[in-house]
Amino acid sequence: MVRYLKGTVLKKNPSSVVLLVGGLGLEASCPASTLAQLSEGQEAALHTKLVVREDDLSLFGFADERSLELFELLLSVSGVGPKVALNLLSSQPPALLARALAEGDLRLLTAAQGVGKKLAERIALELRGKVPAHLMGEGGHLVRSSQTEEAELALITLGFREGQVRSVVAEIAQKNPEAGTQELIKLALKALR
Repeated sequence: MVRYLKGTVLKKNPSSVVLLVGGLGLEASCPASTLAQLSEGQEAALHTKLVVREDDLSLFGFADERSLELFELLLSVSGVGPKVALNLLSSQPPALLARALAEGDLRLLTAAQGVGKKLAERIALELRGKVPAHLMGEGGHLVRSSQTEEAELALITLGFREGQVRSVVAEIAQKNPEAGTQELIKLALKALR
């Protein structure tokens, strides 16, 4: 089992990276958050998962162990393959995704490409009570209030995508629990631009 790679980034693709490790070029599919941290020609380290299928060997790489653990947790759900799991990890920061899974937040789950309402419901049902607390980071729950909902609605009205808005506002609200609607909108606009 390949669990960790360290090497030079040979090539960065839209959804994967090729690492030069001991003279071998190994390609690993990665979530957007991991790809954003990598640059061609630089040294990189990835926590990896090798997925073996009947006709395919696929390697998936993650910048941190939390993302890898979430990926494996998502793969345990029937109907969730590596592509959908990567899309979920690309749509939200790991701690926010873990909290969304733990609380069954269907709106955050359906923000990921390829995740419809029925699949989101199945994911929420199968992972209820199975998300370890350490994956959720500090706080352990999503910050939801009338201020966050008003800020989300205002930003969506301005033309931003719902999934992106919800993740950004939730992250800001987690860091600034006392923030009002106006402050949440202002901080979210900075983050979204």
